[in-house]
Amino acid sequence: MALWPFLLLAFFGLTAQRDPILVPEVSQHEVQVRQGFTGKELLLFGAILDPDGTRGGGDYDIVVVLKGPTEAIRLREKQKVFGIWLNAESTGFRSAPSYFAMASSRPIGEIVDERTAAIYELGLDFLQLSPIGTIDPQEQDRFKAGLVDLRSRKGLFGQQDNGVTMSEDVLYQARITLPSSVQTGTYTAETFAIRGGRVIASATAHVDVRKEGFERFVADTAMNSPVLYGLFAMALSVFMGWLAGRLFSLG
Repeated sequence: MALWPFLLLAFFGLTAQRDPILVPEVSQHEVQVRQGFTGKELLLFGAILDPDGTRGGGDYDIVVVLKGPTEAIRLREKQKVFGIWLNAESTGFRSAPSYFAMASSRPIGEIVDERTAAIYELGLDFLQLSPIGTIDPQEQDRFKAGLVDLRSRKGLFGQQDNGVTMSEDVLYQARITLPSSVQTGTYTAETFAIRGGRVIASATAHVDVRKEGFERFVADTAMNSPVLYGLFAMALSVFMGWLAGRLFSLG
């Protein structure tokens, strides 16, 4: 009986050794948003090794997902009535990502089934948005498609099939762009190693996107001192109106 603990430890040790070693990295862990910020390209890269330290990338697919802070949002449909566009139906989501980008070594449909893709949110079709209240599934899909289309056109959502490249069956890399309108906060970069349709290993890195300079002062003031921010905005508006009047009067 005394041998059982050792046998169990040996079993779990051998089982753990079957998992690959995934080492992710991001080219920049901090992105500063200053005046004139036009966006930033991030390089998500790393290595995948077998437990014995040999190259292991030849047997695996790699998927990387960069996700921004989640937010509660409400979407409204526009409907044309007698030639005028009016707000029609609406619905809300509790946890819509402000930014979502995915890159994979092959099209995601060739790597995993829909159930696995939904569990790990591997792709725009599999985002889990958590609707507020009861909503018809078809209606939810319609609003979700509208959100994906809207944010995709703004560069906030994207998906790159074949966007991950492998080198020497051990190194991988993917380039993902943050647009100028990106929201500040902590971004999560997840890397998944997939074999035979199963996620074998995953690892996470983080990127902090934050305002600097005058933009940070304005954001901090608006959040921490809303009264002062309001007074400052009013004073700035009055000053700009006075300055415009003076310039036109001189002209």
